[in-house]
This record gives sequence, C-alpha cells and structure tokens, in this order.
Amino acid sequence: MLGMRIDKWLWAARFFKTRSLAKSAIETGKIKMDGQKVKPSRNIYSEQIVCIRQGFDEKTVVVIGLSDQRRSASEAQLLYAETEESARAREKLSMERRLAHSPATSSSRPTKKQRRKIHQFLES
Repeated sequence: MLGMRIDKWLWAARFFKTRSLAKSAIETGKIKMDGQKVKPSRNIYSEQIVCIRQGFDEKTVVVIGLSDQRRSASEAQLLYAETEESARAREKLSMERRLAHSPATSSSRPTKKQRRKIHQFLES
C-alpha cells in the first residue's frame, strides 16, 4: 500500500472512534502533517510526521505502517511511534495539571472531617 487518506488512517490507528470525528478534527486544524494543516482526503505515507491535538494533549507521531481496517488496539499501536520529545512534553504537562488541581491548593470550604480536625487542634 503506497498511501491512504489521513482520516482513514487516524481512524484505523485508533486516535478517533469514527472517521467523521477524525474528519472534523482535521477540518478544525487539530491535525498537522509535516507541520502543515491538511485536508481529510490528503494521502499519508510511511515515515511522515503527524501532530495530533486531543484535549489538553498534543502527540507527535511518526507513521510506521498503513492499514485501511480498524483492528485491535495492540495492532493499531504498530502503525505509529510517538517521538520521545512528545512523550516527555505530554508527561510534563500532565504532571503540571495534576499538581495545579491538587486538593491542598484548593480554596474551597473544608469538609466535615477537616473541620473536626481543625476543632480538635484548636481545643488542644
């Protein structure tokens, strides 16, 4: 197989549940191939670099294989390889998000259990 549509590859590689979701992500500019916006009908080939933005995460993957059929997740992971820089950046952003939303930095009211501990501390 020389090349195939990028929306079909994104669906087969299990980045999106349906081809229509892959198509809408491409049309809204969340998918870039070799640093440029693409159309859903653009052909994708091996060794091309694809940037995929899903939610807060952005993955940069290198296309290894092509498949026009959606198979199991383990087989779908054989179609691409995420770059090391992308994996490190995603992990770093994930850690920052986790630390930003930690309960210790929350400005909400204390729970009943926390109020009891505060009262016990003040009484002693």
